[in-house]
Amino acid sequence: MKVGVLALQGATDLHLAALSDVGATGVPVRRPHELADVDRLILPGGESTTMSMMLDAARLTEPLAERLADAMPVLGTCAGLLLLAAEVGDGRSDQRSFGALDIGARRNAYGPQTESFETDLPVAALGSPPMRAIFIRSPIIERVGAGVEVLARLDGNPVLCRQGRAWGCTFHPELSGDLRLHRLFCEETA
Repeated sequence: MKVGVLALQGATDLHLAALSDVGATGVPVRRPHELADVDRLILPGGESTTMSMMLDAARLTEPLAERLADAMPVLGTCAGLLLLAAEVGDGRSDQRSFGALDIGARRNAYGPQTESFETDLPVAALGSPPMRAIFIRSPIIERVGAGVEVLARLDGNPVLCRQGRAWGCTFHPELSGDLRLHRLFCEETA
């Protein structure tokens, strides 16, 4: 299986390493023909407004919208989740999101870089032990639509969810060394 990682900005290399460690072929995606050649895609953390503008500059916005409409499996982490959300609070008015997840999320809701944190996060789909979750300027999911399955919560707020073949998390699984979420994403057929 070939899993693309959007490589315009963000933690690309760590996602590619995690994919390799779980037995998937990870490839960076920077151009439309590279997107067309992958079975799944990870939208990494970074800065969501910058990523939105870079998608336009790389002529990836429309091809990505088409692949998402065709139910390509996708995992958005932190800023990548914002790109998948139906609604983004505290974003720029020209910021594009794809609406693959029927959620409303607010940018940088946990505070600035200095308020980043780690926690042990129980995720039933991953079993025991809890996953180490690293939150860096993370968004908060404020609204979840009826078709969205919440897989993990922190202080009552959803932090990991999926809707069909679209997955989103507000934290950075690539930073923890715990490969279970990457493995589950690669194995799920939804």
